Amino acid sequence: MKLIICNSKKWFTLDEKIFGNNTVKFITKKDELSIEFLQKFNPDYIFFTHWNWIVPQEIHDNYRCIVFHTAPLPYGRGGSPIQNLILNGFESSPVCALRMIKDLDAGPIYSKIDISLKGPLKEIFLRINDAINNLIFEIINNKIIPMEQEGKPVIFHRLKNEDNQLPTNIDLQEIYDRIRMLDHDDYPDAYIIHGEYKFEFFDAHQETNSINLQCKISKY
Repeated sequence: MKLIICNSKKWFTLDEKIFGNNTVKFITKKDELSIEFLQKFNPDYIFFTHWNWIVPQEIHDNYRCIVFHTAPLPYGRGGSPIQNLILNGFESSPVCALRMIKDLDAGPIYSKIDISLKGPLKEIFLRINDAINNLIFEIINNKIIPMEQEGKPVIFHRLKNEDNQLPTNIDLQEIYDRIRMLDHDDYPDAYIIHGEYKFEFFDAHQETNSINLQCKISKY
């Protein structure tokens, strides 16, 4: 079987069990995913573990494109799903493998695996990494008929850098959540601005009535 793994972030690693007798190609840049390349390689599946760009319709209309999204779909379509779920009080979520269609995160679901959303983002990504590998293995080894999503969609909006600034008048739990949900090398840290200085927070550990963390202070 011929597989393509499209991944634009550092956190995902493909498990050895996926290789087997399969031919696997990795794509990390937008211009590498061209019709010319796909026609030549002729993949059985194209898996998008994390992809920063819109995929042309001629690609997902003509190839089996499967995207992974961490949210209890159709609740949580859209950007920054992990952070938005944490801000909405979720402690766990399914990682869904769904068929890519024109509408964002709206395709039928092949399978899903529940993970915990506790701890820093770097730990959450490790759980997502394991879940995605298990979902890929399940899909390529079984004839799964994807099921249409049911329920009313709730759309998330992608968080911007200014959304990472800690709001005033929030409690310790939300301060901790806002720091840990960004605690990964691929993401900017939560921060506050005080005068001409920027305080960036990471490696937070929650205590009974306090938070222990590390802080970087720089000129703003």
